Amino acid sequence: MQWETVIGLEVHVQLATQSKIFSGASTAFGAAPNTQACAVDLGMPGVLPVLNEQAVAMAVQFGLAIHAEIPEVSVFDRKNYFYPDLPKGYQTSQMYHPIVGAGEVEISLDDGTTRRVRVHHAHLEEDAGKSLHEDFHGMTGIDLNRAGTPLLEIVSEPDMRSAREAAAYLKAIHAIVTYLGISDGNMAEGSMRCDVNVSVRPVGQAEYGTRAEVKNVNSFRFVERAIEYEVERQVELLEDGGKVVQETRLFDPDRDETRSMRTKEEANDYRYFPCPDLLPVVLDQAYVDHLREALPELPDEKRARFQAELGLSAYDAGVLSATREMAEFFEETKDTCGDAKLAANWVMGELAGALNREGLPISDSPVSARQLGELVARVMDDTINGKAAKQVFQALWNGQGKSADEVIEAKGLKQVTDSGAIEAMIDQVIADSPAQVAQYRDAEPDKRGKMIGYFVGQTMKASRGTANPQQVNALLKEKLDALC
Repeated sequence: MQWETVIGLEVHVQLATQSKIFSGASTAFGAAPNTQACAVDLGMPGVLPVLNEQAVAMAVQFGLAIHAEIPEVSVFDRKNYFYPDLPKGYQTSQMYHPIVGAGEVEISLDDGTTRRVRVHHAHLEEDAGKSLHEDFHGMTGIDLNRAGTPLLEIVSEPDMRSAREAAAYLKAIHAIVTYLGISDGNMAEGSMRCDVNVSVRPVGQAEYGTRAEVKNVNSFRFVERAIEYEVERQVELLEDGGKVVQETRLFDPDRDETRSMRTKEEANDYRYFPCPDLLPVVLDQAYVDHLREALPELPDEKRARFQAELGLSAYDAGVLSATREMAEFFEETKDTCGDAKLAANWVMGELAGALNREGLPISDSPVSARQLGELVARVMDDTINGKAAKQVFQALWNGQGKSADEVIEAKGLKQVTDSGAIEAMIDQVIADSPAQVAQYRDAEPDKRGKMIGYFVGQTMKASRGTANPQQVNALLKEKLDALC
């Protein structure tokens, strides 16, 4: 039997506010346990929440970025459950009237195709604390620093049909929230994570299969691996005559498998009801329009501009607009050197290769965008050739100069373009290579092109790599053909 995979994602984005969603406690990462949890976060008797207006603005900005409906009124609800890292006994969330309605996100796949994934809604809620098991030998420690941290939960429709599509959707969400500046998107620090809902059904069947939810997956690669494992598990179970149980599962990246955590709760298990401590949020059109006008250029718009105005290919434009940091680095490089295509080649080639080898994000590149742009400019004006440019890049990477010009001067890499000097070197190479000259003279004309490489290499060696390669090739061909 042929099976179709059906995937929906619930993406939890930590909003980049300075304080929590209902209290003034800090949201800074890395503080000592329980040093950033105030009376409101701890659920102490008599305290009341106060909504963080910046969290509302960030949620609305996201909604506008995905062309979603922005309801005039949204309401906070209490989601009731008991867990040690939730001292109040309930989570303040939005169930029935979320702040962002239906929208859509365009995703780009590796083969260059694009498609749209529908977003059902996005709602604001507070995060819970964190249970710590590793250091307590049979006990559990509770860190409530995260309790009350503002989250935007983005719920997709079940529109994705493969692990690759799900990863592409997650990357698109990551790009949008980081472009907007509403989240740093740091998945390693928990700023973005997702729950993956996976089911399978026979190809052609309209009814959805029973889904399993894989909780708190925190990397693009883990999302793919969790889905691949879960699809294989469900198909094997069904083909063996079993049934998929609706449940919550966890992904173990060390074993590359999912395992059962608990049976899946339904909405009525949480006894949702409107929060009596918070008024409904009412947004007037002027407020929404003000936020719309402040939106930056978003990934899709930037990608389209890179193609239309800068003449980049769809692939190059996609890579260079994938993250805000990459786009900004490329644009500064391009503005410095004045050539978009050459800037793209160097950012995606030499720079990306060095970053990958060192495992560095582009924000930590030892070579700045300005330095790289100056280096590309020196290639463009024939100050250095391509081989020397790579030496300059490596020197800048190792901190051996503040600019390309300084490295070029210090290492004596300036390209020799004086035809007289190049001719002198060529004449010496020809004089020192009688056997090779004889072979060249005796070869068929159509085979001489390959043989000229020896003379080019010797001339470049004599110039210590500084001779202009195009001039060397042209002058060599002229002089060798004259000897035939």
